[in-house]
Amino acid sequence: MTGFETLAIHAGQEPDPTTGAVVVPIYQTSTYVQEEVGQHKGYEYSRSGNPTRTALETCLAALEQGTRGLAFASGLAAEDTVLRTMLSPGDHVVIPDDAYGGTYRLFAKVLERWGVTHTPAALGDLDAARAAVTSSTRLIWCETPTNPLLGIADIAGLASIAHDADARLVVDNTFASPYLQQPLTLGADVVLHSTTKYLGGHSDVVGGGVVVQDEALGEELAYSQNAMGSVPGPFDAWLTLRGIKTLGVRMDRHCENAQQVVAMLASHRAVAAVLYPGLPEHPGHDVASKQMRAYGGMVSFRLKDGEAKALDVCRRTKVFTLGESLGGVESLIEHPGRMTHASVAGSQLEVPPDLVRLSVGIESADDLLADLERALS
Repeated sequence: MTGFETLAIHAGQEPDPTTGAVVVPIYQTSTYVQEEVGQHKGYEYSRSGNPTRTALETCLAALEQGTRGLAFASGLAAEDTVLRTMLSPGDHVVIPDDAYGGTYRLFAKVLERWGVTHTPAALGDLDAARAAVTSSTRLIWCETPTNPLLGIADIAGLASIAHDADARLVVDNTFASPYLQQPLTLGADVVLHSTTKYLGGHSDVVGGGVVVQDEALGEELAYSQNAMGSVPGPFDAWLTLRGIKTLGVRMDRHCENAQQVVAMLASHRAVAAVLYPGLPEHPGHDVASKQMRAYGGMVSFRLKDGEAKALDVCRRTKVFTLGESLGGVESLIEHPGRMTHASVAGSQLEVPPDLVRLSVGIESADDLLADLERALS
């Protein structure tokens, strides 16, 4: 089985051998019987392993073309486990100069106290990325597309820079999803997801995922996963698997709707700029066209009349729901400066106050366009 949609439905999800159940059961148990001391059927305690979680981890690895997948209680739990496994006090990390606010907070408020330093850089510019690398750099942390400015980074180029410096490249692939982009095939060492978003797809579960190609690194991360314990429960794993089954068809619709929204916004008199890698004038368009299947369902735009207008637009939509998060079937609107990216206020990563971010859902495109027209008028 090599087709993406086939893997999404079947990888790690064989019918239950005991009952024949087509859908992976929710193994809602904390512990497992042992026939003798140390003799069991592969599971001892559900922090260490659970069959429902195993199915999810197997599926994640298949979708990203990796050898080992690991599931976590949230995207940030996945990030924290990766960073604490791969870094030591004194190490340095290059991060995007428009990184997700929660990622910046983890580096600036948590890991810095642990002795890990970071440098923001424009990772869409390979020369700028190379210049930010020091003798202490052990990781380049990449988001592409970025949140919320939709910047694009050349994954293969960054992988080369990282490996030349004896460092590793981690790619947060949340915005693209593995349907649109597979960073491991482009040279990344680790790919990470907030599975809360497109993989889960229904705004009803919080989770994270990590996939690697190197088996030894996979073992290290699995050890940390168990030792640190930030794992999802079986019902959360099951909900995420349920969402993954329709990822391909959902992403097609997200992308189609986003393109129509972008076309409308780009010609609207109230809009100063539209940020979307599918636009030919976007500085990362050519790279995105090479490494992505399509350009995604996330759209950001800036208003000519500043922050007051941005807040007013967020307040006035009806089909677009005002709320944080993204990647669900329903369309969401938010003001990054006061919501998801409030933690970067006053820093080098502060986002423009006139910026609005859309997670374009799979509703009727006509309804989405009419809703935005009303809110912008």
